[in-house]
Amino acid sequence: MKKYLWLIVALTVVGLAALFYFRFFFVFGEGVKSGELNYVVYKGVLFKTYEGKLIQTGIRSKAAGSIQSYEFEFSVEDPALARELMLQGGRTIELHYKEYFGALPWRGFTKFIVDSIVTVGPPERRGVELPPVQ
Repeated sequence: MKKYLWLIVALTVVGLAALFYFRFFFVFGEGVKSGELNYVVYKGVLFKTYEGKLIQTGIRSKAAGSIQSYEFEFSVEDPALARELMLQGGRTIELHYKEYFGALPWRGFTKFIVDSIVTVGPPERRGVELPPVQ
């Protein structure tokens, strides 16, 4: 009977470890998102993480009669990459990301983890352009 108990415990531990890996460490998808970098911040209560938002072009409607922009919320693990992104606020940028099934508190609040910058465009011009001074 002890043999079967140890076998059941071992299989349960292996099964839980496989589920934990699949949920939090298996890369479900990866790709590139492009848009205007809205912000990157360092925040958290127990685990401080870098969080950001990218505003993509286009509009969508969650409910009839409403308009909302496409927003891509992401986390950044690498502090050097996060500092570089903080300097690129307001620019059109392409970010490479990995998508996981679940978020870990020390990795970030989202399941999307940005791991590199693909391209950076010029700063966005806002408002009315003034004529050149003569």
